[in-house]
Amino acid sequence: MLNKVPEISLYFWTIKILSTTVGETAADYLAVHVGLGIAITGTVMTSLLALALTSQIRLNRYIPWVYWLTVVLLSIVGTQITDALTDGLGVSLYLSTFVFCVLLVSVFSAWYWCERTLSIHTIMTRRRELFYWAAILLTFALGTAAGDLATEELGLGFRLGVGLFTGMIIIIYVACRLGLNSVLAFWLAYILTRPLGASLGDLLSQSSEYGGIGWGTISTSVVFLSVIAILVFIVSLRKDRQVQT
Repeated sequence: MLNKVPEISLYFWTIKILSTTVGETAADYLAVHVGLGIAITGTVMTSLLALALTSQIRLNRYIPWVYWLTVVLLSIVGTQITDALTDGLGVSLYLSTFVFCVLLVSVFSAWYWCERTLSIHTIMTRRRELFYWAAILLTFALGTAAGDLATEELGLGFRLGVGLFTGMIIIIYVACRLGLNSVLAFWLAYILTRPLGASLGDLLSQSSEYGGIGWGTISTSVVFLSVIAILVFIVSLRKDRQVQT
């Protein structure tokens, strides 16, 4: 197989953050505003994710729209997992954040023990790809729990949450430029983009009564999905030109 992960660029990080925001707003829209509830929304989104992930794994190279569709669905399902634990089962955000952190470390440990690398530039075997997607799902669940813990449980609010997580990502970028291991820096930033996207989604979609701007979940989801589609189209054109040359 060729590497199944896109080049890490500004396009990558922009689409990733937009995807995490959609995961937050779309999950809330379907579960609350449409009235499907957490259980039905989770079942439908998990089924769609299974189809997308199966298609992604069966490919032998990176196809932008399949890859990013899988990421968006993982974002929604990851959000639903955390919401189901918090709202459905009453699990505290402190506990869910800790548990997802332990699970993610366990996946990384098993991945490194089997492959001796956590680099996303060498996702060229089926086993590495399965480790990769397991880690991605847990980063979304962990990021959702950590983001809700910071903005709601600790009372930081959406605006401060956006500023806090943006600042942490900038610190990681600077540390990487100063010599921090690039693989470690990537995964730390990847995890933090989830609470950043969740805080941004809540800031844009929630009413001013709750500290938001008031766009609503459907408007925010549609706008961000449209931007994602445009960026994925641009990335696909760039990829096709690179193949031709």
